[in-house]
Amino acid sequence: MQSLKTVDRKLDVRVSVIPQETLVDERLDVLKSDITVRLYPWNTSGDLHFKEGEAPGELNTSLDLNGDSDTWPFDSYTTEFISADVLVGAAEERDFVPARVEVEGSLDGWSISSETGDPSPDSTGQGQSVQVTLKRALGPLTFDLGICLVLIALPTLAIFTTYQVVTRRKEFQMPFLTWFAAMLFAIVPLRNILPGAPPPGAWIDQALVLWVIIALVSSMVVYVITWYRQVD
Repeated sequence: MQSLKTVDRKLDVRVSVIPQETLVDERLDVLKSDITVRLYPWNTSGDLHFKEGEAPGELNTSLDLNGDSDTWPFDSYTTEFISADVLVGAAEERDFVPARVEVEGSLDGWSISSETGDPSPDSTGQGQSVQVTLKRALGPLTFDLGICLVLIALPTLAIFTTYQVVTRRKEFQMPFLTWFAAMLFAIVPLRNILPGAPPPGAWIDQALVLWVIIALVSSMVVYVITWYRQVD
């Protein structure tokens, strides 16, 4: 596994093949026959070819995921059960060899688990399959919730300060206008540093960020009106 694209619901992976000993030249450590890897469910890269006479390397492809990025930060993603066929040989002389799919690697900020299952009905080699599940790790999830609390605290402080001045419990202070502006312009950077970068228009924008901006702007407007009325 290399990277996860939550909005596109794609998992970028590198595929390598570990051939059985009879297919490898022990002296040169290269393949003695062409090997083709075919993944199920079907992916956009099609068959992955490893040439005779070359050391088997890694080839890039992408896997489709099931999940909903709009439920950030509680979103999770799963692949279908992934099977693989290995075709050994060239042209019409190729034969299917059963293959076992193994998943390795890690993604920053994600907790990954896998589950083995029955072979895909589309697979001819009848090898073992695996399903991968990705959930946000506890550390980034805690950070997300902490930033959300900060976003809630900013308009709360602004409303409290404005209320104190409007009711004349505290004197008007001109520097507070720059403080309001600083808080207002801090919202977008705070939103953008959220781990996982929720897509624009996600629930957090509708339920939190938009209302934070409205509350800050409203407090600033009321504060300016109070300045206009109270200060000569």
